[in-house]
Amino acid sequence: REPSHVLAILEPAAAHLDQEVVWVLPLDQKYRLRRSPMEITKGILNASLSHPREIFREAIRMAAAAIIVAHNHPSGDPTPSAEDLQTTRQLVETGRVVGIQVLDHVVLGGNRPSPAPFVSLRESGLVDFK
Repeated sequence: REPSHVLAILEPAAAHLDQEVVWVLPLDQKYRLRRSPMEITKGILNASLSHPREIFREAIRMAAAAIIVAHNHPSGDPTPSAEDLQTTRQLVETGRVVGIQVLDHVVLGGNRPSPAPFVSLRESGLVDFK
């Protein structure tokens, strides 16, 4: 229900990663987690190439009603990049087309000190999820 819940679920896996990883959390109609987060792509130090088809493939198979997307920034700074914002906008639009709501995109900071441990693109208002 809250971005902090995404942090609690993924922090053990993301805290010590030296490369970006993208996860999808598939949700049912009541926004309950249907299964454990799915690792979609693993990238390099500061990028993880992901396409909407990879993000939605498993969600469609599972008949998810909604998803939350998350990825880590190994630098420790969860500030979203321009690419993060563009990708999220593309995912929201794709979700509209396939009938799976994208509730949020949470960027995790990692194990290095930062002002905040994560940024929720929904809460920050940087992307319109409607």
